[in-house]
Amino acid sequence: MTPSRPRMTGIGRVLVIVYAIMALAATGRSFVQIVQRFDEAPLAYTLSAVAAVVYILATLALVFAGTRRWYIVAWLAITFELAGVIVVGALSFAAPDLFAHQTVWSWFGRGYLFVPLVLPFFGLWWLAKHPVAVSADEQKDAATEPVAS
Repeated sequence: MTPSRPRMTGIGRVLVIVYAIMALAATGRSFVQIVQRFDEAPLAYTLSAVAAVVYILATLALVFAGTRRWYIVAWLAITFELAGVIVVGALSFAAPDLFAHQTVWSWFGRGYLFVPLVLPFFGLWWLAKHPVAVSADEQKDAATEPVAS
């Protein structure tokens, strides 16, 4: 049994499923937007593609978060997602002309029933509640690494 398997039960599994659904939705939306109408709103459609990449990365990182590297990637991806939805959401109100064509994160994810706004909070909470156990090899490596001055 791999270390990541016990982590993918209950809420963790639901979280991964919701992230995977968001990844598929954002990828499909951005693909259609970019292929059919990119010249109408390049900023908005590029942000949709960025959101899709972030959701794909977060999904993979949560699945493999049993290892230290993927756990860090999960933190980074979900933190970036939260910052993105807050910044794009605020800008869509402050400068609505920039987002006349909706993105996944526009208006704090209103087009997705605000799931993009709520999801990163659950993701970060789950990561905080399920830290990665440091293996004996990692502890030994950390102990032998020289300290930077």
